[in-house]
Amino acid sequence: MRYGILGDVHSNLSALRAVLECLERDVVDVVLSVGDIVGYGAAPEECIGVLRELEVAAVKGNHDAACVGEIDASYFNPMARAAVDWTRGRLGRADLEWLRALPMVLHFSDCSVAHGTLSSPEKYEYIQSVEDADPSLDAMHTPVCFVGHTHVPVAMLRMTSDPSRTAYTLEPQLDLDELSRALVNVGSVGQPRDEDPRAAYGLYDSDLAKVWVRRVEYDIAAEAHRIRKAGLPGMLADRLFFGV
Repeated sequence: MRYGILGDVHSNLSALRAVLECLERDVVDVVLSVGDIVGYGAAPEECIGVLRELEVAAVKGNHDAACVGEIDASYFNPMARAAVDWTRGRLGRADLEWLRALPMVLHFSDCSVAHGTLSSPEKYEYIQSVEDADPSLDAMHTPVCFVGHTHVPVAMLRMTSDPSRTAYTLEPQLDLDELSRALVNVGSVGQPRDEDPRAAYGLYDSDLAKVWVRRVEYDIAAEAHRIRKAGLPGMLADRLFFGV
């Protein structure tokens, strides 16, 4: 089975289209989303429409939850709050219901999917260290779990030779045959934050037991223009050019 994994899309239609074109060439069987389909960007309706049409298997991110009123957005930074408020006003009932119905976690025979952590998905915690990763690695029942939330590609690992120790790697390819478990953040489709402005996504071949994190160029200027035209904070457009 070949899986395509979408990191945080954040209403970036140009980036989403570029990634999906790559996944079409990769001939994937299933497309997964780690959530945060909306927020920050200016094409929430369009991005939801694309994912719904493709029947993407998605989990609920914190921005998705905030847009449907399930969590309080007051702890968001001012730019994120402004985008949540704007997005709420743009989405129709069907799109809001689709976001509301998204699960917190998905499990397949070959992998699992969550937004922040697998161990406490409803808390939307960040995995930024091996210590942060340990509870989710302990909770895993599949060889690999895909997460998002930080927008930074990284894999937290437990080796078959030493399953009690957690390590990490920034390498873009993983051989799961060498690992006991892997918790993989494939980065962000729509708002990378690792100083690489290219859209990030994942590819997982369960038969080969390999995971790749890949990057693709997209029309950043077009998406930045869409954000400014919508009246959203200009920084949300500017940061796309720098991947921060």
